[in-house]
Amino acid sequence: MPRRLGLTGQLVLAQLLAVLAGAAALAAVALAIGPPLFRSHVRRAVGAVSPQLSDHLQDAFLAAGGISVGIGMAAFLLAAVTAGLLITRRISRPVRALADAAARLAAGDHSTRLGPTGLGADFDTLTDAFNTMATALESTEQTRRRLLGDVAHELRTPLATIEAYLEGLADGVRTLDAQTLSVLGTQTARLHRLVEDISLVSRAEEQQLALARAIVPAGRLVEAAASATRPAYQAKGVHLRLAVSPHAPAVDVDEDRVVQVLVNLLTNALRHTPTGGTVTITAEPAETGALLLSVADTGEGIAAEHLPHIFERFYRADPARDRAHGGSGIGLAIARALVQAHGGTITASSQGPGTGAVFRISLPAAP
Repeated sequence: MPRRLGLTGQLVLAQLLAVLAGAAALAAVALAIGPPLFRSHVRRAVGAVSPQLSDHLQDAFLAAGGISVGIGMAAFLLAAVTAGLLITRRISRPVRALADAAARLAAGDHSTRLGPTGLGADFDTLTDAFNTMATALESTEQTRRRLLGDVAHELRTPLATIEAYLEGLADGVRTLDAQTLSVLGTQTARLHRLVEDISLVSRAEEQQLALARAIVPAGRLVEAAASATRPAYQAKGVHLRLAVSPHAPAVDVDEDRVVQVLVNLLTNALRHTPTGGTVTITAEPAETGALLLSVADTGEGIAAEHLPHIFERFYRADPARDRAHGGSGIGLAIARALVQAHGGTITASSQGPGTGAVFRISLPAAP
């Protein structure tokens, strides 16, 4: 298979073809127009001349013109080739840099970035797109590594407990009594819940989650979530307040999934709200006509540096405190995935530690 020309060869060849085409056009025009025009000027300058003198003058004109055109075309050809080489060297340098950077990125060096090329807006757009892609890949790789580490940590604790009890049973140190069975059942359920949560958020993010949609009033969603969490609120002494606007629109959703999202948010709010605090769940129409659901608490609040990450899997603003409260760090990731599966959005805001937090869900109104 013949080797294809590179960028330099293609640009130089294009310049040569352009020069040759121009030379051919110039020669054709000169031969077609030049001699008759020359004879006309000779007749007007000196009058009638003999055929021999006319032929001699025409041959001289053609020779002089041919030499002049040839020298000019040679100079033009040299200038075109030189310019083509300079242009290709100027262009090929950032192209090679892009190829090298892409190879390093493919090899796993996600810190690779490209500098400005100085070749104009088109190349700047290309390098900006490459740098944006590299930044996204670097962030994804960091998330993947953290995810693997967090999954390993979450699995390690219940597995270690189960292993210790099984070894105790095998060595005769422990007996298979109700307390042992309770511990084994609790840790097994924790493993099962973790696996189910990871599977759920993955299927929702990949749009493979089946949704049993129906038109549901906003108040029914709020009341169902409040009923599921009210005993825990009463046990901790946190006031749960409901505020449903009579103008809140109904939504076409999977009721169980949306209630699951609200329960996740209410549970998260309860975890971070001290005794005597208040959590308010609200349903009202948004300015766009969508349904706006919000869960606001008077609890610990969220520091600004954590807000962009709290919906990531296993992300914890305070890892030790959340584990002590039994959180797996995946509840908010599930909430975001389920809301997005319904075509909605979920956001979080806080003025900082000690000021509480507000989670807002926007869902399209039912047609």
